[in-house]
Amino acid sequence: MSPDSFILAIESSCDETAAAVLRPPGTILSSLIASQAEEHSRFGGVVPEVASRNHLLAVDPLVRRALAEAGVTPRDLGAVAATSGPGLAPALLVGASYAKGFALALGIPYLALNHLEGHLLSPFLGSEEIPHHVALLVSGGHTQLTEVRGAGRYTLLGRTLDDAAGEAFDKTAKLLGLPYPGGIEIDRLAAEGNPLRHEFPQALMESGNLDFSFSGLKTSVRYFLEKNPLLPSSPNGMADLCASVRHAIVGVLLKKTARAVEISGLDRVAVSGGVAANRALREGLQHLCTTKGWTLHLPSPELATDNAAMMAFAAMHHLRAGKQSSVGIEISPQWQVGGRF
Repeated sequence: MSPDSFILAIESSCDETAAAVLRPPGTILSSLIASQAEEHSRFGGVVPEVASRNHLLAVDPLVRRALAEAGVTPRDLGAVAATSGPGLAPALLVGASYAKGFALALGIPYLALNHLEGHLLSPFLGSEEIPHHVALLVSGGHTQLTEVRGAGRYTLLGRTLDDAAGEAFDKTAKLLGLPYPGGIEIDRLAAEGNPLRHEFPQALMESGNLDFSFSGLKTSVRYFLEKNPLLPSSPNGMADLCASVRHAIVGVLLKKTARAVEISGLDRVAVSGGVAANRALREGLQHLCTTKGWTLHLPSPELATDNAAMMAFAAMHHLRAGKQSSVGIEISPQWQVGGRF
């Protein structure tokens, strides 16, 4: 097949069912997402069994819509890709199984893709080459720093030892009684608060390494609320709390990223993942890179969260390198960067 053929990609690693059609090198002809956020908000977080059931209901009509919006028929496709890990096993199974069947029926290549690679490449969607840079990937399930030498060439520099940054936002929001997804609510309320009103821990800052830890922050907030139960309902209380929590999390991300770039000797930074949409993080990174003279690459807001367009772009780079996957390949819920990309 031609490496410039249309690519259909499916993403179902967590609670979003997504489908996209890409025309290489980077024209997104359609990119659709069926969100389950409202349903999972009743549980205060994602329930894997509920997510997989909804993926089953959504994936086929979503793919049909994506093809129709792209003006493409199944026979026009050159390959079908799906997220194969990391993620929730029941959710991954739905998207990967559907994509395998689709590829088999058409007799075209199937690609099992790493969700993290999709995020890592997302700030460069449309580019023929991926420049050498330091990448901060920060989402609800992952926080890590990676040296990216090009598509498929990744070296892990540091990662979270416990909670991811997005997870810390969501868990803290739950303690504060805010609706799910809590990270968005904290970011919204923080805009009206004083980030220096309360001091929360920034772990591993003196460790000398590039790893992260956010579980202590959540515990600190819980103890703080036990001692000050009425504070969130006081004037500006909730806004100041949210601003202080955001300040602590974003502060760690900025300092560790700066350290990684300085150690690497590079002058180019890319940020991806759902937390890349956080306003304080975006503004902080822009200020940092302007001050240091570094080039900053940020994904557009619609590419920051889980989506299939980034997976289609990753698939394109695999195809151009002559790679494809066996339909017999299993999903890999714990598949991490530096593994079998």
